Amino acid sequence: MADMLAFMKKVNAQPTTMGRRNVLAAGAVGVGAAGLLVACGSDDEPAASTPGPQETGAAPSASAPSASASGGAAAPANALASTSDIPVGGGKIFPERQVVVTQPAAGDFKAFNAQCTHQGCQVSQVQGAEIHCTCHGSIFSATDGSVLGGPAPSPLAAQAITVEGESIVLG
Repeated sequence: MADMLAFMKKVNAQPTTMGRRNVLAAGAVGVGAAGLLVACGSDDEPAASTPGPQETGAAPSASAPSASASGGAAAPANALASTSDIPVGGGKIFPERQVVVTQPAAGDFKAFNAQCTHQGCQVSQVQGAEIHCTCHGSIFSATDGSVLGGPAPSPLAAQAITVEGESIVLG
């Protein structure tokens, strides 16, 4: 019994292998890794910062209008937006369709894939003549999708759209 008591005192007196500094360092690494996982997202889910269509310079509206503001004919069933939904010198992101539509000049509508070419995050905002991906700071031209800044290696791919009356149709 005395031998066992001596052994336990000796074990308890030895320093632990995980000191306070090691515990703090491990915690910091864990918090940093969690932040990176949240920022990068995955290919299966849209980025958390983009819950719905995002735009600049226009009031929110439905993504598939049923009739024009002038009381005209109903919009095509596959309409993405009304031309009045896309502000001149701005744009709107449609996360569910993975597309961003811009209007660099009055009546000139452009569409691009809304997935950043850096790591696949969805672009998150259109500010004037720029499309921004806030995941890692890439910036693209709202006129032609070219890279203006950040780590993106290539431009946003152009998407085919047509304007039918006052409706913008993807495809």
